[in-house]
Amino acid sequence: MRVLVVEDEEDLAEMIADGLRSSGIVADVAVDGGRAMEMAAAADYDVLVLDRDLPVIHGDAVCRMLHTSGYPARILMLTAAGTLADLVDGLGKGADDYLAKPFSYVELVARLQALARRGPSGTPTVLERHGLRLDTVRRFAERDGRLLRLTPKELGVLEALISADGVPLRSADLLDRVWDTDTDPESTTVKVTVHQLRRKLGPPPLIETVPGFGYRL
Repeated sequence: MRVLVVEDEEDLAEMIADGLRSSGIVADVAVDGGRAMEMAAAADYDVLVLDRDLPVIHGDAVCRMLHTSGYPARILMLTAAGTLADLVDGLGKGADDYLAKPFSYVELVARLQALARRGPSGTPTVLERHGLRLDTVRRFAERDGRLLRLTPKELGVLEALISADGVPLRSADLLDRVWDTDTDPESTTVKVTVHQLRRKLGPPPLIETVPGFGYRL
C-alpha cells in the first residue's frame, strides 16, 4: 500500500508517516494542498490521508478535484471537527472515510486497511502467480503453501512484480512504487532487496534479470 499524508502540521505529518512506514506501508508527505496535487499527479497512491484545513489549496478542494478527475486513490479526510454535518459534508466532496482529531493511530491504520481492501474498482487484494500467493492488505506471502518471511520492502517488490504479470520493471520503477520519494535513486537498495527476495523465494528461481532493463517474474 502507498499512502500520501497531506497535513500542514509537519511534526504530525512525519509522525503519521513514520508510524505507517513501521507498519510496512510506503508513506510520502505533503504539507499543503498544492504540493498534494503535484504529488498525486506524479505517483499512484492507494490512499490519501487528507487534512481538511490546508494552506495553498483547501483540503475540500483537493478532495473534490481528485474525485471529479477520477483519481483512483481512496481518501481518508482528517479534521479538527467531528460533527455529523462535517462528516456528511466531507463525504459529499468525494471522501471515502472521515476521522476527527485527535485520533488513535491504531484506528487510523485500521481505517487505511479497510479502504485498501476496497481499492479501486476491480482491484484484487490477493495476487496469485506461479505458486505465489500475496495478500496485499494483511501483508503476507506464500509459495506453494510455504509462508515467506519477507520484509515490508521485499513484499512491496514482490507485489510490483506479480502485478506486472511478466512485464519487466526497471529498478527506477520499483524504486518509485516501493520506496519513499526521498530515497537516493543512485543507491543499490533495489538490487540488494531483489537478491534477498530471490533467496527467500527459494528454487526454482522465479525472478529473472532482463539485461539492460530490470526484473520480471
